[in-house]
Amino acid sequence: MYSGGYTGKILRIDLSNRTAREEPLPEEMARAFIGGAGLGIKHIFDEVRPGTDPLGPDNILVFAPGPFTAAGVPCASRMAVTARSPLTGAVGMALSGGEFPTEIKFAGWDAIIIEGKADKPTYVAIMGSDVSFRDASHCWGTLTFDCQQIIKNELRDQNVRVCCIGPAGEHLSRIACIVNERRAVGRKGLGAVMGAKGLKAIAIRGSGRVAIASEDKYRAARAALLRAFKASPVLYPEFSQHGTPMVADLTGALGVLPAKNWTATGEFVPIEGIGRDAQAARKIGREHCHDCPVGCGQLRVAGAGPYAGILTEGPDFETVYAFGSGVGIGTVDPIIAADRLADELGLDSISAGVTVSFAMELFERGILTLEETDGIDLRFGNDQALMQLLRKMAFRDGLGDLLADGSLAAAKKIGQGTDKYAMQVKGLELPGYDVRALKAHGLGYATSYTGADHCRGYAFQEVFGVPIPWGVDRFAAEGKGKLTIWNQDVRTATLDCAPMCAFLLDMAVPATACENTAALMEGVTGLVFTPEEVMRVGERVNNLARAFNVREGFTRADDTLPERLMTEPLKAGASKGHVISRQDLDTMLDEYYSLRGWDVSTGTPTRAKLIELGLAYAADALGL
Repeated sequence: MYSGGYTGKILRIDLSNRTAREEPLPEEMARAFIGGAGLGIKHIFDEVRPGTDPLGPDNILVFAPGPFTAAGVPCASRMAVTARSPLTGAVGMALSGGEFPTEIKFAGWDAIIIEGKADKPTYVAIMGSDVSFRDASHCWGTLTFDCQQIIKNELRDQNVRVCCIGPAGEHLSRIACIVNERRAVGRKGLGAVMGAKGLKAIAIRGSGRVAIASEDKYRAARAALLRAFKASPVLYPEFSQHGTPMVADLTGALGVLPAKNWTATGEFVPIEGIGRDAQAARKIGREHCHDCPVGCGQLRVAGAGPYAGILTEGPDFETVYAFGSGVGIGTVDPIIAADRLADELGLDSISAGVTVSFAMELFERGILTLEETDGIDLRFGNDQALMQLLRKMAFRDGLGDLLADGSLAAAKKIGQGTDKYAMQVKGLELPGYDVRALKAHGLGYATSYTGADHCRGYAFQEVFGVPIPWGVDRFAAEGKGKLTIWNQDVRTATLDCAPMCAFLLDMAVPATACENTAALMEGVTGLVFTPEEVMRVGERVNNLARAFNVREGFTRADDTLPERLMTEPLKAGASKGHVISRQDLDTMLDEYYSLRGWDVSTGTPTRAKLIELGLAYAADALGL
């Protein structure tokens, strides 16, 4: 059995029967999928039947940290949360840090699987191996930060770690997230899955420790990782001090900071008001996840106007885009306030902001009238309108009910060809990089198993100009299929399955990510991997996720981009004139599918490829 890293135990909680039981984590599963996203995707493929309602009791929700979590490995207090997404119908997987993931391991678990549906509002208290089901009626309707405090007080332990949903999840908004401390399990509507199950929160506390297989090998691997941290010209000098908002300055300079629902990229570039320096002026401190020496979480307080005094841990770059340039807001204080409000309501900031920007464009085009917007002036730049809509979306009030399920669902209800203004892929709203001038990044959006998701194949080569594994021309389509596969597979194995903080790959270990993971696996768990075998885990997980989506009806036709990105060249800025044409996308998709070993016409993994990866059962399930 395991000599370190893993506890070898999975906790399965059935809300319908109010039961909890321990299951083993087979070593062959750990070797094939490592942990995190790998374990989550493996379980939903095996257990969620085709056509399952994402908001029904038969969907499962998997919380999975990894073998490095709580083992003293820096930047590894991470967990993947996985279910069938109610927003996209595809694999829904999101990651989060903080303290909650570490507490799962301290409590003795490699994963927690939630199934069924409670007959009344419930929260689950996990105290090591002791699991209790508690009435959450008094918490139902509360904001996320308040809910956490109520539960800590009730359990008489301020060190209990709590993840919960807010009103958005309770009202089954398909863009609702899960919040633990001030960290969000954002995107894909996973908060609605909790809400549909009647699960307000999970509280957890443990006193165990994670064993280390080989202290000498562990120390050597950890030391090598920390040396890479210190050698990075960016990680400590810049990222540790400013967090992700520094990316706003870079994307602005590259001409790829999306603005006003992607109609004004390169034209509206309010870096002076929302960029690194503006954010730094509001900083009052930093936050660290467990075992993290970097501390990229930035505590900021709004300092002017009606938002003065509002505190948030953030906003991160994606929120700066979604609640800033994306909706035409060019000052930092409203973004800080909107970030705090979204966290308290339990709304994913990216999807919420992009959906609001979609509504603003429709208003400015005259498609939505003042009567239809509940009298709210939805012109770009109206920060008060943003605040009003966030609350309305979370409570499904008036116009908020139309927008609560994201931009694509709203477009389908509105009609009038408005789907072309919904900036999404597979139903998931676009992150903050205008990929008309970042073609591998765009291919990543199109092919990610979760929909438009910068974290599933981040092309740091194009964004930061890092020539690893090779240098690229960000405007070119040729060769981007091969690069995207590398980005997706390396990132999946080393960051999503381990899991570890994504910024390590981009800023500290881009050339040695698989080597570092292999060394840490041997030192922490005793399981021996070559770097090639680590990357193979990423390939396996991406193929299994693709198989899940194919089983749910997704095809090559769904690996696309919004019409605007393929027909409207950028009008200004350093990337003026660039576009991802349909021909560009088809060229990249052909290369991508061919190198993946997938059917080029459908985007379906071949039986031979699945068997090669040890996934013959997935091929059988697809009838291949």
